[in-house]
Formats: sequence, structure tokens, C-alpha cells
Amino acid sequence: MVGSAVLPRILAAVERRGGNPFAAPGGLGGALAVTRRNVVAARHSAYWWVILSGFFEPVLYLLSIGIGVGALVGDFRMPDGKVVSYAGFVAPAMLAASAMNGALAETTMNFFGKMKYMHLYDGVLATPITPMQVALGELIWALARGLIYSVAFLGLMVGLGLTTVGWALATLPITVLVGFGFGSLGMAVSTFLRSFQDFDYLTVTQFGLFLFSGTFAPAGDLHPVLRVLLEITPLYHGVELVRGFTIGSPTWSLCWHVAYLVGLTVAGLSVAGRRMGRQLLK
Repeated sequence: MVGSAVLPRILAAVERRGGNPFAAPGGLGGALAVTRRNVVAARHSAYWWVILSGFFEPVLYLLSIGIGVGALVGDFRMPDGKVVSYAGFVAPAMLAASAMNGALAETTMNFFGKMKYMHLYDGVLATPITPMQVALGELIWALARGLIYSVAFLGLMVGLGLTTVGWALATLPITVLVGFGFGSLGMAVSTFLRSFQDFDYLTVTQFGLFLFSGTFAPAGDLHPVLRVLLEITPLYHGVELVRGFTIGSPTWSLCWHVAYLVGLTVAGLSVAGRRMGRQLLK
């Protein structure tokens, strides 16, 4: 896959130009050292095929529901009066869900396995690298996976005429924020899990978020009580934020969604770093 060849070359070029900043134990260098370890490990495995396979689920939903069912549903009128096709309404939600899935895949089961069964971080924390740097490094790696999905999906949306190149480029940083939010949340949740059986609950919750976050129908059509519950969930904010940009209708009201996801990132990363320290530095 392209990512498996390009990213290591970038890292090697940086090292040639100014040493190896990723090996620095302090500050961001420690976090990037953890990220680089994941890049090196991925180069020598079939991991990139796993990443590739994870891209197709939202694409299939878009093609079957967004375009297939969309032919029966017709057009949608947005709150600002703009009319979009049903595929144009669903596609941003699939993009947000894709960023969520990519980030959670790395920061839940993979992160849990490294911490609880492989005991990878026991050796890492024997170095000057701190638990918070480990958490941040894993979050950056999770973001890389989510970013691959986002770039590919935005390219598909442009190809299908569901957004423009300009709005796709404007949306990309938004998907990064969604990935950060869910990545930090996934790591924080993983520190509370006891075994791989607990991931059944996480899977059900993740699928519930996917179905009921304004994904396939406007959140405004729900009962007021259900809408309040919906607005507490993180994917709803990601969907609304991405949708506002891909259809070319960003407003100041989207700042609330940005604040929610930034707060989620900070809180999740803080909880993950503290709990990793308690569990591994005994």
C-alpha cells in the first residue's frame, strides 16, 4: 500500500536532515518515538492490508443506502434552506464514522492488546518516556489511520459529485479533529476494560452511535428527549461538523461541535495517561 512506503521515507528524510528528533525522550519527541515504533512494526507485516479492508465498510453503506435508498427518498432540505441529495446528506456521516472507526480500531483492541497481553509498554516506560507520551504517541498513530480513511473517502465524494475539491480540503482538518476525539476516548475506555470479552459492549455502543447520530435522518426529526440524548454523544457532533463543511454551509453554530470534540480529546488523553501510569508504574 502507498502509506507503507511513503511514511517511512518521510521519517528517514527527516532523520538525515537533522538527526532523529523522534528518539528524544522529552516533550513531543517521546510521543513521536512511540508513533515511529508503530510505523516500523507495520512495515514488516500485513497490517496495511488490514487498514485497506477497514475503508470499505462506510463505502458500502454509502453506495447501498446513500445512493440506492436515496433514489427512493429524494432530496433533503437543510436547516439553512439548502437542498441536497440523500447521498449528499449521508456521505458526510459516513466520513465521520470512517474517522471514528479508524481511530477506535487502533486505540481500543490494538492498544488494549499491547498494554494487557503483549506488555509492550512495560519496556517503553522503562525508558524516559512517560505514560502521557505513550498515550499521545498512540493517538497520533491512530490519527494516521483515520486520516488515510478520510482522504480516500473525500476523494470518493469528490468523484461522485457529493462535494467540491475546495470543501473537501476544508473538511480534512475536521476529520482530524474527529479522529483525535475518538482516539483519546478509545484509549481512556480501554484502560477500564478487563478482558477482550468486554469489547462486545464497546462494539454494540459503537454501532449504536453509527446508526443514531443523525447519520441517516436529520436529528431535528427526533423526539425532543431523544434529541437531547443524541446531542450528548460524540459522533453526532462529528457528523454535524463534517456535514456543515462538505455541503458548503459552515456557520458559527458549528463552533459548539468543535469545542465538544476538543474537550473530549483533552479529557480522554488525560484519563488515559493517568490510568496507564497507575496500572503500569506500580
